[in-house]
Amino acid sequence: MQDAFRVLEQTSRTFFVPIQRLPDPLRLAVASAYLCMRAIDEIEDHPRLQPHVKGRLLADVSLHLQGAASEGSLESFVAAFGEHAAELPEVTLRLHEWALLAPASIQARVWDAIASMADRMGYWAEVGFDVRSEQDLDRYTYGVAGAVGILLCDLWAWHDGTTTHRGDAIGFGRGLQAVNIARNRADDFAHGVDFYPRGWTDAQMWAYARRHLTIADRYTAALPKGPIREFCAIPLALAWATVAALEQGREKLTRGEVNEVVAKALHS
Repeated sequence: MQDAFRVLEQTSRTFFVPIQRLPDPLRLAVASAYLCMRAIDEIEDHPRLQPHVKGRLLADVSLHLQGAASEGSLESFVAAFGEHAAELPEVTLRLHEWALLAPASIQARVWDAIASMADRMGYWAEVGFDVRSEQDLDRYTYGVAGAVGILLCDLWAWHDGTTTHRGDAIGFGRGLQAVNIARNRADDFAHGVDFYPRGWTDAQMWAYARRHLTIADRYTAALPKGPIREFCAIPLALAWATVAALEQGREKLTRGEVNEVVAKALHS
């Protein structure tokens, strides 16, 4: 578990703190889901793998998880990466370990979410992330982030019976993903990828992000005070601050700004 949180800290500035603050066993379930998602995200975003290779690897991940019924059934997971294992990062190669972090009573739900996400990522990778319209953008942001919001709803309910609005949870995921798309556009361009609908300006993407972040505000405000609300409030506050920075012509928040936003979110 300690090693898992070492890798978590290396792979996410945004989610490490809020995940750490969750109570067990919820903390393990969310950490398991996040690390698995990060693992497949590294395949989707890999700069050297060809689209058809990404699609095949992600399909193999999905099939392994769909067929997994026990710890033993995940032993062959690494073999699925085959000749490409040397090109993949630690977080991806250890995906089977992260899958087993989730408590047994919620493991199947986490595995199902990761399997479905891998299938959707594989589709987008194979079509070259061809986002032509706002409807395509909605499909993509749902597939890689909105659906995460629905998983979180299930995890909250499993942990302590907290019920949430699933439609608003989708907006929560979409809003965070839209901010990531806007923030990372230059890097995506460098790799020949553009998640903006054709003809869209930065201002249109910022407006799309703000529209969904407003839904995310509603979702978070409806949560009971405590670690679950804090978990959502921290990345949401960072997303709002990032949009503001982008609109000011800055690429990202400073470390001092990040610390200030997190502290304010924890005391709001």
